[in-house]
Amino acid sequence: MKIVDGHCDVLVKMFLDPSIEFQYSQQLQANLNRLLAGDVKVQLFAIYVPEKIHPELKFNAALQMVDIFYEKIVKPHPQVKVIQSSDDLQGLQENEIGAVLTLEGCDAIYNDEVKLKSLLRLGVQSVGLTWNYGNFVADGVLEENAGGLSRFGKKVIEILNERNILCDVSHIAEKGFWDVMDIAKRPFASHSNCLHYCSHPRNLTDDQIRALIKKDGLIGLTFVREFLNEPHRASINDVLKHIDHICSLGGEDHIGLGSDFDGTEPPLRGLEHAGEYQYLIDTLLQHFPHDVVEKITYYNFKNMLFSR
Repeated sequence: MKIVDGHCDVLVKMFLDPSIEFQYSQQLQANLNRLLAGDVKVQLFAIYVPEKIHPELKFNAALQMVDIFYEKIVKPHPQVKVIQSSDDLQGLQENEIGAVLTLEGCDAIYNDEVKLKSLLRLGVQSVGLTWNYGNFVADGVLEENAGGLSRFGKKVIEILNERNILCDVSHIAEKGFWDVMDIAKRPFASHSNCLHYCSHPRNLTDDQIRALIKKDGLIGLTFVREFLNEPHRASINDVLKHIDHICSLGGEDHIGLGSDFDGTEPPLRGLEHAGEYQYLIDTLLQHFPHDVVEKITYYNFKNMLFSR
């Protein structure tokens, strides 16, 4: 059964350690061999610029990760195909993996819309507005007394709307989330879970989940232990509970997967890397009908990627 994975941090790992090789490095949870073993058909690769990078160097760091995407992931591996349109997606052959470039947090663009437009021209198909802290666009979930979208943030949304680019609300503070819901045409959460089952600020309230469903968005469930349960107790069964809850809110057609592979440690037992995705599928099939599992693992995300 095929997979679309809405979020991984392979690019930042390869940026921080240039010796890492995409095809087989055991340092990557989502290396090429593991993606193939897990039958991942489409992988979204996030540009995430670490907090420790000096602000004046962040855009350059983002460009370096774009270069890694094309020169170290796509170019040396003919079976990896860049996906920038529905035609690209439909054209994937049986033995090929689609690679989608995304941006996690707008820190790299500072307050410069030209930088955003440049990244979109380089192939970015989804833009996350914040990481956990504030920037010129909005505040992240860990900011105290967090505000909503700035004037510049509203301009960013306008640019995304004009270009049919996905607007990723994972990491944004709740006030900013509701601002996004008011004006964004294509909001979704690439890697977030349900606050109902796990009280972590990165998770979504029921009202937020309903709002994403109403806007025909999607919630990419993530395997980060802290977002599933108490970290020492988290298991694959918690993934099922979060899926059940979103379904209970009317979200069967709005659930996807956003692993956050290579972005969190330690990994969830049984889902240590992308090669173990089929174990998740086997577990899902014990609890949900086959067609529902196909929606969760593949079709919901596939249908949303380039919808209008």
